[in-house]
Amino acid sequence: MTMPVMEPDLDTNVLKAWATAIDDGPYSSLCWGERIAFDNPDCLTLLGALSAWTDRVRLVTTVVVPQLHDPVMLAKALATGDMLCGGRLTVGLGIGGRHEDYHAVGADTSAQTMRGMAERVDIMRRVWAGEKITESVLPVGPRPHRSGGPELHVGTTGPKTIRSASAWASGVAGVTLDLDLVRQQELFDVARTAWADAGKPAPHLATSFWFALGTGDGPREQVHRHLRHYMNWIPADFVDAIAPTTGWAGTEDELAAVLRRFAEIGTDEVQLIPTSSDPDQLRRATEVAAEFA
Repeated sequence: MTMPVMEPDLDTNVLKAWATAIDDGPYSSLCWGERIAFDNPDCLTLLGALSAWTDRVRLVTTVVVPQLHDPVMLAKALATGDMLCGGRLTVGLGIGGRHEDYHAVGADTSAQTMRGMAERVDIMRRVWAGEKITESVLPVGPRPHRSGGPELHVGTTGPKTIRSASAWASGVAGVTLDLDLVRQQELFDVARTAWADAGKPAPHLATSFWFALGTGDGPREQVHRHLRHYMNWIPADFVDAIAPTTGWAGTEDELAAVLRRFAEIGTDEVQLIPTSSDPDQLRRATEVAAEFA
């Protein structure tokens, strides 16, 4: 389950209530993403809070964009989070889809490439290994809880990116806009082949999609409202055009059927993305997730 971090008017009570309910529920992972030029909480600050608010569930960033950060400071922040949560951290990394986030922090948009990301991953791994990468007296710490650093997944929907990431990632943190199972299976097959060619164990295969639970037109309207708010860098008429087929809306039984179809193509994990911070949406989704625990 993904935290509702992209919803408006959040506060500590809402975030903590969702985090503790997810931790108490049947979920395998608690996820949240990063944006800069938006009104969401800072991804790395929230990692500290989520480490304190939860005890069991894996904490998964979907995704952090390393090109928006100094790689040494990012490595230090993630190692700290990994230490605080007792090794429950999985770091999803992506190049990001918005130039405005790069501009907001003064990052070079020419680094918005897989090579740019891989170079920063290499620096972070050197930090986590305890290597002195500067002339400092001591290496940059703390040591992460997990030897070698947190598990790394690549956030992408493209086969070329997946192949490139097989050199450093242990899994795929994908997203599907239209829940196209054929397309999703094709991407998973690309990952399986790339990891095998690299002589690595089979990758962890995850995907995600927006959801809204209910009956009638309400759930689809909820998804539409969320997309209008979240996709604020895209012209509104384009968002309106894709809204009827983006994400998922329906009843609990229908969601369970969708999740079973994803399981049939070998999906290890579906990371649901809420389109409302209403706790009733989480409660209803939890009832469905319990069937798969």
